[in-house]
Amino acid sequence: MAKQRKNTILTRGFLHIFLIIFGLFMLYPIIWMAFSSFKTDSDIFSSNLFPTHWIITQYTKGWSALPGVNFGKMFGNSFFIAILVVIGSLFTSSLTGFAFARLRFRFKAPLFAMLMITMMLPSQVTLIPQYIVFHKIGWVNTFYPLIVPSFIGASPFFTFLTVQFIRGIPKELDEAAKIDGCNMFQIYWRIILPLTKPALVTISIFSFYWTWNDFFGQLVYLNSPSKYTVALGLQSFLDQQGSSQWGQMFAMSMLSLIPVFIIFIFFQRYLTKGIATTGLKG
Repeated sequence: MAKQRKNTILTRGFLHIFLIIFGLFMLYPIIWMAFSSFKTDSDIFSSNLFPTHWIITQYTKGWSALPGVNFGKMFGNSFFIAILVVIGSLFTSSLTGFAFARLRFRFKAPLFAMLMITMMLPSQVTLIPQYIVFHKIGWVNTFYPLIVPSFIGASPFFTFLTVQFIRGIPKELDEAAKIDGCNMFQIYWRIILPLTKPALVTISIFSFYWTWNDFFGQLVYLNSPSKYTVALGLQSFLDQQGSSQWGQMFAMSMLSLIPVFIIFIFFQRYLTKGIATTGLKG
């Protein structure tokens, strides 16, 4: 018995050591970028991981590198877009998911099949038609093309995730609420919505991450530097003629990762629970 316990401890020890080493390999690009943000431009691509001379001027210069707009404005634009997209995604996915999971209506199965089909469409397929529509209504170079689609159900994956989660909630709760005099909206608001907290947190995290890291959509629709987001601001450090400001870009990249890390650290358990419990529901 003691020998078996010793073998178990050794196995777990080797497993933890392997995971730590593997994690360091995975994190090495971020670690390298973090140290490079404190190097001079000439020292960044040297063989030394640690800076020869530690400097913080890459952060101060990078913050106000673009003429007429600093990174504080870009951070504000990114937060504004991401927060509204999160609100829109929660609003549409929870309502639509409740309807598909609990209500009975005509063409429910074909509509849900269409929802599943739209999940398989690459974004590049709908990019040109969407751009034409937004251009005709004068929304190019505004935040509307990046925000409004989330309020009209443009994220079928989130709806599917909510449907699968709600299907795992016992329907007896709905019947008990009906006996107490609740209508369908009250069942949604008072019974279903509080119980879908793990799924809603998962949707919030994913929608924030995807919006915060989005580059292509923002590049297509935003032209004015005053409307630039963090992703577009980082791209502006790259010069096609070879005079790229690598140190400043790495410094601002590290700052752009702070919100991502904070959200993951504080909401990791909800994210894990939401993913683990969704998809197992029939």
